[in-house]
Amino acid sequence: MALNPQRTIDELKALRTLTGDEHGAQRVAFTDTWVTARAFLNARLDALPVTQHMDAAGNWWATLPGRSDRTLIIGGHLDSVPNGGWLDGCLNVLAGLEVMRRVSEQYAGTPPVTLKLVDWADEEGARFGRSLYGSSAAGGNIDVAEMQKLRDRDGVSLEDALRRVGVTLTAAPQARKELENAAAYLELHIEQGPVLEGLGLPLGAVLGTVGVERHTVTFHGQAAHSGSTPMNVRRDAFRAAGQLSQEIYAIAERHGGVCTIGSCKTLPGIVTSVVETCEITLDQRHLDAGKLAAMWQDAQDAAKRAADEGGCTVTFGDLWHIEPIPFHPELINAAEASVRQVSGTAHRLPSGPLHDAAEVARSGVPTVMLFVQSLRGISHNKIEDTSEAHLALSVEALDALTDRTIAWIQAQPGA
Repeated sequence: MALNPQRTIDELKALRTLTGDEHGAQRVAFTDTWVTARAFLNARLDALPVTQHMDAAGNWWATLPGRSDRTLIIGGHLDSVPNGGWLDGCLNVLAGLEVMRRVSEQYAGTPPVTLKLVDWADEEGARFGRSLYGSSAAGGNIDVAEMQKLRDRDGVSLEDALRRVGVTLTAAPQARKELENAAAYLELHIEQGPVLEGLGLPLGAVLGTVGVERHTVTFHGQAAHSGSTPMNVRRDAFRAAGQLSQEIYAIAERHGGVCTIGSCKTLPGIVTSVVETCEITLDQRHLDAGKLAAMWQDAQDAAKRAADEGGCTVTFGDLWHIEPIPFHPELINAAEASVRQVSGTAHRLPSGPLHDAAEVARSGVPTVMLFVQSLRGISHNKIEDTSEAHLALSVEALDALTDRTIAWIQAQPGA
């Protein structure tokens, strides 16, 4: 059976019709629509000589046994955000399905290594606020007690939502056994950003997922009457925050990272008072751990200077942190070669968003990702799109990468 990228495109369109509406994709994890999407996948896998099962965390696995139990995993996620795009996550799964078809046919149902396709459960975290749930469970990185506290906007607990689809939350850590023989993990994803489009390139090899420092920065000044307080004696917390905002972007540019001031709250928050308290949220990201740490230190130093100059004080709060997760260097080389093979050129880039691949890599499994260009750089939106020509190239690149990775696994000591 020759690889048929057009079949993947047709299946993506069929899934869009089945699980979307005029507002976009509605495959939110553990909903009826998500269950329908899984049934769509299961029906197509039934035509292959694979076994299928759901693991203890709710991830869905299709296994094509090979001559060796050393396993190459291709992964993605069918779940979407509400009103999401037609490609985010499901491209990964359906392209992997097409590759599995080709490998099965080429090797008469028994490839040199075992091949697995996984649909990770709740990558998005759109419903309960905890992204990468299924891959985190398989990677050994979940706190069940904390997850038992999670509720959606309707008050439904994650535990109850999982129970409805046949999963017991307390058993979720048992999903770790799924990675026991994993020799490599591959994931194809739309870029969700504008870099490849800006370069005029269809595909890229992903270096890893960036680290994130996420904090609150709170300036403390003095409330005073807006009309009777001269400008030169004000201790205006908002003015100090504004001064920091001018510096924070220069810090990101200096270190080659990105940053976002995503929210700003002021107290007392009335038009007739100088701002006494101003809290901003700061998100900083970089692929290099040392440069990420330097960015955060520079931000703190700049905040202290702004506070001192404005007669204010400043305090810092921790929101979230994750270290950069680099992908496997030899698999990055293989990914770049595969991109070059199908498109004639290649580019390496980091991933700003997190992906299931990050949790798999974090667990110690050699991992790499491929990106395909996103039109306008837009994702998590019904207008999310990629040209069909580039979608076809992405399936071809994943297929070429699969062959290279199988050969790489066979060449490893003990294979």
